[in-house]
Amino acid sequence: MEPKLGSAFTTLRTAFDLFYLIHMIFQFHTAYIAPSSRVFGRGELVVDPAMIARRYLRHHFIVDFLSVLPVPQLMVWSFLSGGYVDVLSLKDAMQVNMLLQFFPRFFRVFPLISELKKIAGVFAESTLAGAAYYLFWYMFCSHIIGAAWYVFTVEDYIFCWKEICSETEPPTSGACEILLDCGSTGYQVFDDWKRANKEIFDDKCNPNSLNSEFNFGIYLQAIESEIHTSKNFFSKFFYCFWFGLQNLSTLGQGLKTTTSPKEVIFSIAVGVAGLVLLALLIGNMQTYLTSLTVRLEEMRIKRRDSEQWMHHRWLPQDLRERVRRYEHFKWLETRGVDEESLVQSLPKDLRRDIKRHLCLNLVRRVPLFANMDERLLDAICERLKPSLCTEGTCVVREGDPVDEMLLIIRGRLESVTTDGGRTGFYNRGLLKEGDFCGEELLTWALDPKSSTNLPLSTRTVRALAEVEAFALKAEELKFVAGQFRRLHSRQVQHTFRFYSQQWRTWAACFIQATWRRRSIRKKQAEQRLKEVRERSDYREVGNGSLVDQRDVDFGDAPSRLRATVMASRFAANALRGHRRRASVPTSPPRRFLNLQKPSEPDFNTDN
Repeated sequence: MEPKLGSAFTTLRTAFDLFYLIHMIFQFHTAYIAPSSRVFGRGELVVDPAMIARRYLRHHFIVDFLSVLPVPQLMVWSFLSGGYVDVLSLKDAMQVNMLLQFFPRFFRVFPLISELKKIAGVFAESTLAGAAYYLFWYMFCSHIIGAAWYVFTVEDYIFCWKEICSETEPPTSGACEILLDCGSTGYQVFDDWKRANKEIFDDKCNPNSLNSEFNFGIYLQAIESEIHTSKNFFSKFFYCFWFGLQNLSTLGQGLKTTTSPKEVIFSIAVGVAGLVLLALLIGNMQTYLTSLTVRLEEMRIKRRDSEQWMHHRWLPQDLRERVRRYEHFKWLETRGVDEESLVQSLPKDLRRDIKRHLCLNLVRRVPLFANMDERLLDAICERLKPSLCTEGTCVVREGDPVDEMLLIIRGRLESVTTDGGRTGFYNRGLLKEGDFCGEELLTWALDPKSSTNLPLSTRTVRALAEVEAFALKAEELKFVAGQFRRLHSRQVQHTFRFYSQQWRTWAACFIQATWRRRSIRKKQAEQRLKEVRERSDYREVGNGSLVDQRDVDFGDAPSRLRATVMASRFAANALRGHRRRASVPTSPPRRFLNLQKPSEPDFNTDN
């Protein structure tokens, strides 16, 4: 016996027993569900202390009480107290105690795990935790097998000694097995018998000796390594643990047994335990590794199906590349998880809170909904659906029906209009984070007299980069607009006009047309003023002829000469004006683009 190891063992065992004793105390105060009430729902919870104690005493109290008794501590303490103790009997008693306490406590774990599965629905939330759980059992069983192998090795070695006892001549008849007890150390009879028979024991119980006739079987490895005589605890522990792990992994194929039933049964137990635990460990590890790659495998299968379909339909290369780019972008954003179906399967209040957490800040960044009340924002958030667009995707074309309104979260889009294909008209705008498109749908939704036909888009919207947005469908927007009167206000009207691409385009064209009209009118006014100034240099005389104001002072010249000079000047001025007018090319009057004023929603709260 090792006194230090015995003290450490009793201390640890006492500490573990205290935890087990606390567990027993909790069992007297843990409520349970009556089996007779499990007809519908979760059943009736029994909280009566008397019924709880009666149920525990009837089921598991005896097993727990026998497991927590400090019998091994008392055995070791009796030896450490210093009195004479039959060590061989103590060893046999501790082996019996192991069967009576260790195995009941070991198998008590399985009902606890079963109760945990009933309460939580699953033992481990993640597959990795389940794999770690089965790996722990695998390592623990390796330790048990190694420890049992060590105990059986010592027993087999003692059995070899007992067989030799029949061949020796002890001083007293039948005293051989008594003298094997180390408690006899210090007596003269033991010393004399040990000197006379030590060589016989060492020779015949040594597997490397030629005179050895004893077959150690599966314990030969321990005898040859002399692990049973070593006093290094850690060497014994890890060597036995390695033996258990090795044979549990190989299902006991390396064990060479004798015909002893104990060895055969032990080898069978090792093989069966290894088979069961290895299957559980490998199966759960495979489940964990498969769970890590299941989404990747689903994506690979989906990509393979799409490639086969595109090849079968002879799609051009540019369309194939666009399909591949969209699938890759969708995988990067969602990792193969269908978020919409996942959220829709939850209760309504939980679904509303999740949508509020995901979308509320994004919706408030849209100027149109920035100042809305909480109920309206909740209604909008609850009906938003995620939408993804790759670079170059045409969201909507000019003239197509608009079936959704997009609230842009990330990315850039190009909004272009030609006013229905009018020659010489082109307007382009950029949409970025916080903007929206599809405002025609808002006009249609807020109009109480709108038809069931969806409005037509006045612009072509195309993604310039990868875009992530939330989409609000036409019927959902119609429902929100009909239920909440907060949309009908002048503040919303001004915000709508300021951020609407249609109103921005109309305002820009209106300003340009007005400026051009003003410029033309200004030029015309200047031209008329110039002509008036030129004509003001002449004045009409009495007979209707024009007289230059500068020649009035020449009154003393002959009348014929004055008439000739005036006629020549008048002809020169008339010819100069005619040439000036002829130099300007004749063209029809310029027509300005008459862009129709966009229709806007009915923001009248009294409607």
